[in-house]
Amino acid sequence: MIYEFLTPVDKESLLQGTELHPGQIGNYIFIYAGKEVDLNDFNIAIIGIDEDRGSQENSGTCRAADFVREELYKLFLPPAEREFKVIDLGNVKPGETLRDTYFAVAAVVSELLVHKVIPIIIGGSHDLTYGQYLGYKSLQTLINLVVVDEKIDMLENPSKEMDATSYLMSIFTQTPNYLFNYSHIGYQTYLNDYKAVQTLESLNFDCHRLGLIRQNLEEVEPILRDADMLSIDVSAIRQADAPAHANASPNGFSGEELCQIARYAGLSDKLTSFGIFEMNPGFDNNRQTAQLAAQMIWYFMEGFYSRVGDYPITIQEHLKFTVHVNDADHELIFWKSRKTERWWMELPFGDKKKFARQQLVPCSVRDYETACNHELPDRWMRVYTKLV
Repeated sequence: MIYEFLTPVDKESLLQGTELHPGQIGNYIFIYAGKEVDLNDFNIAIIGIDEDRGSQENSGTCRAADFVREELYKLFLPPAEREFKVIDLGNVKPGETLRDTYFAVAAVVSELLVHKVIPIIIGGSHDLTYGQYLGYKSLQTLINLVVVDEKIDMLENPSKEMDATSYLMSIFTQTPNYLFNYSHIGYQTYLNDYKAVQTLESLNFDCHRLGLIRQNLEEVEPILRDADMLSIDVSAIRQADAPAHANASPNGFSGEELCQIARYAGLSDKLTSFGIFEMNPGFDNNRQTAQLAAQMIWYFMEGFYSRVGDYPITIQEHLKFTVHVNDADHELIFWKSRKTERWWMELPFGDKKKFARQQLVPCSVRDYETACNHELPDRWMRVYTKLV
């Protein structure tokens, strides 16, 4: 069982005598106390990871989880019609080696996914995303990964050991490979070797620059609606809003934008794990980043408890639009939810058994308008290339 990997959190010492208001989250989260619990009673689990050996340039992130917890417990419950069923499972113990920690994280994530519980992971170094990804192996299905980061972590490591700057290569080359799509959001060109961008594009993965995303943040929503897991590096947030990183940058997303991204993730019917990494309390000012991370988790929860279940698509709850594109030998089929007015594209190609979850692609009204102008949407083309 997973409990051998976990250290319970001490709520009383964490709050240091702070009196909670009856409506605050800390009064509603079930605290794992070392005894086996029935995971079927919950739909979200908080997990900290006491590990930062993979991020030598930002040592100290192993202490982040309890700082975020303290701020999260003080927030008030998000509005929801459904019962708030969240458990705090404490922290994953660091293994004897870094690789041991990855597999401990994978074991915990896998167990939660089997019980349909969404893990919210508070790291810890960003290479722990690899452990989060390994947790999906037992599902034996293709998945989509989204990372929000100022850098594309594909650097060559002279020591050959995976770390926070190179973990993506381990995911891309994992055998057996169950990654269908990777989307990178918010990279800053001057912080990256452009060969990394070219590599992602050659693999038909998505790579979105910070400036272009900030011009139209709503375009992130279809990306996250198609994601199974989301991993956020706090270095993607500008230093003024999140100083808790040894190499915090003056440029990046604002705190409000990251909260919106977290809410989009929560709203996604498909997304089943969410991680925040690289927060270093040693560089935080007045717990500013810890508060922001707690608020991001709050927005994720608020989104989750606002899910309306318009995926998978049903004829009764969706409108169908068929578009003929000049010089194309097939028609494009779009679906629009009557509940939320969200859009999907249907791709009737490829192995229907293997790619069943990939043949309905979340999109925006812009993709529909592009098709109406007799152009194939870029989003459609990237998926089509992988299916045929």
